[in-house]
Amino acid sequence: MKRTVFYDYHRQLGARMAPYAGFEMPIEYEGVKAEHLNVRKNVGVFDVSHMGEIWIRGPKAFELVQRLTTNDVGRLLPGKIQYTCFPNEKGGIVDDLLVYRYEDEKYLLVVNASNTEKDYQWILEHNTGGAIVENASEEMAQIAVQGPASRKVLQGLCSTDLGSIPYYNFITVPFAGASEAIVSNTGYTGAGGFEFYLHREEAAMVWEKIFEAGKQAGLAPAGLAARDTLRLEMGFCLYGNEISEETSPLEAGLSWITKFSEGNDFINRPALEKQKEQGLKKRLVGFILTERGIPRQHYPLMDAAGNQIGEVTSGTMSPMLNTGIGMGYLLAEHAREGNRIKVAIRNKQLDAEVVKPPFYKAS
Repeated sequence: MKRTVFYDYHRQLGARMAPYAGFEMPIEYEGVKAEHLNVRKNVGVFDVSHMGEIWIRGPKAFELVQRLTTNDVGRLLPGKIQYTCFPNEKGGIVDDLLVYRYEDEKYLLVVNASNTEKDYQWILEHNTGGAIVENASEEMAQIAVQGPASRKVLQGLCSTDLGSIPYYNFITVPFAGASEAIVSNTGYTGAGGFEFYLHREEAAMVWEKIFEAGKQAGLAPAGLAARDTLRLEMGFCLYGNEISEETSPLEAGLSWITKFSEGNDFINRPALEKQKEQGLKKRLVGFILTERGIPRQHYPLMDAAGNQIGEVTSGTMSPMLNTGIGMGYLLAEHAREGNRIKVAIRNKQLDAEVVKPPFYKAS
């Protein structure tokens, strides 16, 4: 079981640790609800050093990234970030990821922890043009500081105005005593904030300085359980739940990152174009329970007559809405917004309504 560079801090802070994607990671500290609410209303810190970072460089870098991903890298300017996915050769998804563009010959791909080695091998397998590919995951650490008070807490640690970094943009600057940090504004919580990619040997110093800077503001650590409930309130996909090798990006509602533009000849494009033309058999939807209950992954979704029409992929009790919310796949004819469905929870079928995420909208 791997440990991140922040493992000892998690123990000191009283985290409940558990295996996740090959790492021993903090699942919760004070409790999921308290951590969730602190991120929504104030500021929380996540250790996300388990994520994978892969560099692609050289004259063939653009060509390789364009071939591997469904989004159009040709539209990505230096200093910007693109959400995208690796399509596989059978219509599914190898992984979803972020692409950071430095220049035509330099890209950083940030991938899911559970898929890092699989993704790295996938990239190498398709690197027929000789781009330089480096898996830098072992040398890097990543901290996500999320919440409306993030900028106020962090600004004193950086000479660059953090407010000048637009959504889905990044800069590379000294930060909190570190010689160099990639500072990005993407988030996975919907609460605002920043991510910091650091050299492993400088990461502990930065962690300590962030916590010192946030002491008076109520900054607190947050675990992966709260990260999951936060992303679910936003309706963000999680690999292994909403997306997998068997689900297409179109079925998962990711047509907005599947660009059939001229010159964007990504892997298995013709099959996805055909799927788009013929229509989808199932769709990923959000739903909200209108009765008291908590939906969980793999619970059946039913129609009024008691026929199974889908399955839950993720579900929770929303800390902000105080009601059960979830995502799941439905047969396409039942996936219309406003459609009434039922969630089979043990021996009951609870009423729910199909809604368009995000479930929670900040005021």
